[in-house]
Amino acid sequence: MSEDLSPGQARIALPVVDLLRAPDGPRDRQLLCGERVEVLDKTQDWHHIRAAKDGYQGYLPSAALAPAQTNSHWISAPASHGYCAADFKSRERIALSHGSRVLVTGYEDRFAKTDQGYIPKVHLTPLGQHMSDPVSVALLFLGTPYLWGGNSRFGIDCSGLVQAACLACGIACPGDSGPQERELGELLPEGSAYQRNDLLFWKGHVALVQDPDTLLHANVHAMAVALEPLNAAIARIAEQGDGPVTAHRRLA
Repeated sequence: MSEDLSPGQARIALPVVDLLRAPDGPRDRQLLCGERVEVLDKTQDWHHIRAAKDGYQGYLPSAALAPAQTNSHWISAPASHGYCAADFKSRERIALSHGSRVLVTGYEDRFAKTDQGYIPKVHLTPLGQHMSDPVSVALLFLGTPYLWGGNSRFGIDCSGLVQAACLACGIACPGDSGPQERELGELLPEGSAYQRNDLLFWKGHVALVQDPDTLLHANVHAMAVALEPLNAAIARIAEQGDGPVTAHRRLA
């Protein structure tokens, strides 16, 4: 299955690019190689865009964009490389994060020939085919450094981790924890039992429940994507001044 394109669209041409609040402004989120965007306005050096995956708007350097194309596959491994040849000993051309999108044009041995070089076939999944367990996806990012506004295997934050996990499973997901708290899943009554793939929210933070005793989240305490005892995390977050859990939601 491939993507349908419409006028005014482009794609991300770099491995990871910051989506800025204003030209030369602060980072709000990030976009990955091959992701589709709608160009809303442009100057010589900057494009104002809307991300296809979640509607997030911001500014990118013009050099970060390339003409739209119909991609065919996405990187479903934690990360991968595009090589110069169909040989794992050849020089790598590019490092690609989980979630990046590419166009496969052929196959050679264990590699797929793509617009980003030769990528191991085992790292690719056709667009339209999804994973089934958000926690399993999030675990691919375990140990990834914490990065405010990050969306890649090279650096990610709490809402970026939840979005990556949801999108890989075909679940539409906003980019920030506030809209995620309003839109994702079903709101559960206070005191509900925890189960795998539940989401816990605090003011400005979100975590996945791996099991009734364990949280999985990108957090500043560990400065990484980490597992943490659930009740201890709730107590720690309250003690550090960030307040109680504000919502407990269950993904369908």
